[in-house]
Amino acid sequence: MGSRGGIKTPTNVKLLTNVAVVRMKKAGKRFEIACYKNKVLGWRSKVEKDIDEVLQSHTVFTNVSKGQVAKKEDLVAAFASEDQTEICKLILDKGELQVSEKERNAQSDASFKEIATMVADMCVNPDTKRPYPVTVIEKAMQEAHFSIKEKRSAKQQALDVIPQLRESMKIERAKMRVRISLPAKEAKQVKEKLGSLIQEIEVEDWAEGALELVGLIEPGAYRRVDELVVKDTKNHGRLELLSLKDVKEGESALE
Repeated sequence: MGSRGGIKTPTNVKLLTNVAVVRMKKAGKRFEIACYKNKVLGWRSKVEKDIDEVLQSHTVFTNVSKGQVAKKEDLVAAFASEDQTEICKLILDKGELQVSEKERNAQSDASFKEIATMVADMCVNPDTKRPYPVTVIEKAMQEAHFSIKEKRSAKQQALDVIPQLRESMKIERAKMRVRISLPAKEAKQVKEKLGSLIQEIEVEDWAEGALELVGLIEPGAYRRVDELVVKDTKNHGRLELLSLKDVKEGESALE
């Protein structure tokens, strides 16, 4: 069929869409490969082993967005090979994944919220003895001009920002000491479900199948513990806040 006057694309140009670009500079030239989004990290972590699932094209480019394909002589000069697939694998493993500004902003927003959520889970207002809503923490972090550090974990950054927040709000790291009373019928099952939510058990008293437990939880876990105790015991269980235990800086490990 004729092109009917359509625009002809040069033979060395391939146009690709919805693409993740991995770039490498070598021998003074730029080389790029076109990958499927969300597949690059899977390949690098060995979760994805099929190269065809990662590469949109077994082609080395000088510019993916313009569809400009690398010349064979440039590939030989830089990689001592013209095997496109093997060069693609090398760039995939060692190159730099290009992230658009929109994607970078979305990742940053998600990280910011994750850190704020962790702060809300670890801290309380010392006056009310209750956690702050995540939205309040986010607003305080913005006002403190907190910026994401990509090489530090969310937990580390949450611990980093707490001293900054103290300059503008009343906030303290704390664990809640709670007493949980469970009736015999549901005690064993509910205790198993509570396992990951209780940081430290101080008292575990079983009597005729019923359980009375005193332990420490993160403030952010209080609502989940309350829901479990009430829902799974059909309102026969009881959760009581006994006190707050302050957590000093450096006291907690970065688990």
